[in-house]
Amino acid sequence: MTDVNRGKRPLSPHLAIYRPQLTSVTSILTRITGNALLVSSLLVVGWFLAAATSPEYFALADWLLTSNLGSAVMILSLWGLWYHTLAGLRHLIWDSGLGLEIETAEKMGWAVVIGSLALSLITIIIV
Repeated sequence: MTDVNRGKRPLSPHLAIYRPQLTSVTSILTRITGNALLVSSLLVVGWFLAAATSPEYFALADWLLTSNLGSAVMILSLWGLWYHTLAGLRHLIWDSGLGLEIETAEKMGWAVVIGSLALSLITIIIV
């Protein structure tokens, strides 16, 4: 019952030789942005708690969030919010059974990437 030639069978492709596709990259980015949004929302909650605690603590938290690093984190969080929202809409469309063809799924992936960048830029300009 034991297969003596088991070690000589070909293995399936590994990630090191697999070329990433747009749909797989956007799926991974959706998960990453969801987790990153959790972290950035905790930073905003900390900022509100600092405002409720004391003027000194709020000054420190406000300095951190308005520094170059804080601004970069907030801009990336804004992009992550738009990206995650558009990717969620794409998944709702997929749940209805539409857009499941490979060509349509790739177009929707590009729409999510480009749309999130455009909406982030518009939000930065308006705010």
